[in-house]
Amino acid sequence: MKKPTPRILKSSDGQTMVEFALVLPLLAVLLFGIIQFGIVFNNYLDLTDATRAGARKAAVSRNTSDPSGPAGVATQAVINSAGDLTLTSSNVSVVSTGADGGWGSGDDVTVTATYPYKIDLFGFVFASGNLHSKTTERVE
Repeated sequence: MKKPTPRILKSSDGQTMVEFALVLPLLAVLLFGIIQFGIVFNNYLDLTDATRAGARKAAVSRNTSDPSGPAGVATQAVINSAGDLTLTSSNVSVVSTGADGGWGSGDDVTVTATYPYKIDLFGFVFASGNLHSKTTERVE
């Protein structure tokens, strides 16, 4: 004859809580991973927009009276347009393809910028590196 199973073993009270406790860490890591990716993608978009603004400034600043020249004006435009990114002039490169590096009408000017990123979740770094953006415009 079978022994009757105690009522406490037949009850499923708390099963949902145990399942939720097992799945919650995975959901949290997934959610925070998506948030971190969104932050890095936003930084990339800001960097791309800043290089476009700098290239446009360089394209129209051929005859600038600024002592730093067109490259300095373009570098400052990139830094000013970077939004929340903390760019410095060492992160920005402005190069003209003109003869002897000049800024003649019709020459191309290329603005390149880099920005470091780091994806970390709960103190663990999952990815890091540099975001790169490059824009070329024709000098007017």
